[in-house]
Amino acid sequence: MISLVPVVIRPLSQPVSFINCARRSLHTGYFIKDGCNVLRQQTRGYAARAHGSATILPRIVLCDHLEVWAEKKALNMFNGIAELVWLDTDTTRDDFLSSMRPGGPLERTAGLYRRNISTSAIGPFDRELIGSLPRSVRWIASNGDGYDQVDVAACKEKGVFLSNTSDDSILTNLVAISLTSEFHRLWKTERDICSSGSNTPELISSTHDLPARTFAILCSRTVGVPLARAMHAFPMRVLYHSPRKVVSAPEWFEYYGAERLDDMLAQADVLSVHEPFTERAGRLVDEAMIRKLKKGAVLLNTAKRKLVDEEAMTRALDDGHLSAVGLDILWHQPHANSCWFFKPNVIHIPLLAAAVHDTRKEMEIRALTNLRDFLTKGIRRDLVSEFNGCIADA
Repeated sequence: MISLVPVVIRPLSQPVSFINCARRSLHTGYFIKDGCNVLRQQTRGYAARAHGSATILPRIVLCDHLEVWAEKKALNMFNGIAELVWLDTDTTRDDFLSSMRPGGPLERTAGLYRRNISTSAIGPFDRELIGSLPRSVRWIASNGDGYDQVDVAACKEKGVFLSNTSDDSILTNLVAISLTSEFHRLWKTERDICSSGSNTPELISSTHDLPARTFAILCSRTVGVPLARAMHAFPMRVLYHSPRKVVSAPEWFEYYGAERLDDMLAQADVLSVHEPFTERAGRLVDEAMIRKLKKGAVLLNTAKRKLVDEEAMTRALDDGHLSAVGLDILWHQPHANSCWFFKPNVIHIPLLAAAVHDTRKEMEIRALTNLRDFLTKGIRRDLVSEFNGCIADA
């Protein structure tokens, strides 16, 4: 049962009453969870509308917990703008769906905040769930880069916008670790130092600097331009392929359309894949695409799960067509193929960049800010690529 009750807040200096959870009263400044009274501070604001003697606010439903810093920020961010509703950890999918029906406790919902982990309780945001949302819902803010648990087509049919939070630090961390490790052969350096106490001539002849190398980006979303700028600073030549050209992109950010994709692959010293997994995208990087890369290329994969053919990637790595691979996520994670952990030229940092304190904080606040700005100003920020149709201008 959903026991977190959204309420209209009275000034804290005034007396308040406590209610029984089952009554779902809208006249106190508290919600009840497991029989305990827990204070959530909010006040009336400009986004409210009059309803008799009470002030009615739109609701924002938080389908997953927030960290302490984000929770405090959220309370201030939506102060007087919307009521925040936390779902209990024991809320079931049936509870959620029934609460969204007309007359249910969540019928006034304007937006939802979610993470992929939210599916453990209420299941995926599939066509059934999206279809059950009241017409008042206009925005789903997904915290994190991947959104394969959300039926985007159903969202578009329902008129519900979907945003995600692709943090640049996730990409730069993986790219920096992978490129410096591979081009400077850090794994070989460590091995040689441990065995002989010095670098070998073979190691020295196989190391390279980043300038004059070509970095290719396979992407259809917002990371293209920020990542390109980071790579250009080394400096590297930067190419990209996406559904359409970024109009405001600098001249050095070279666009390769579908008809020139093979040409881009043939020039790439590094291919970096950044595309959230959807059924539409399918298996994006297959054996044929990998073999079109120049011999000795580096493949970086921050794409979600199934976009890269891992068996084809393994074969290319074993026969030397790929010199190294950098991985942010594996197909069968957490039950990944153990062979990846014993290859010295594989840099594997599974979701590590997104686990950084500063990154997690920024992503949570950004997802909530997207909700607030749409609710108050109509600003549509960080929409997923199915709404944009291309990588966004920076």
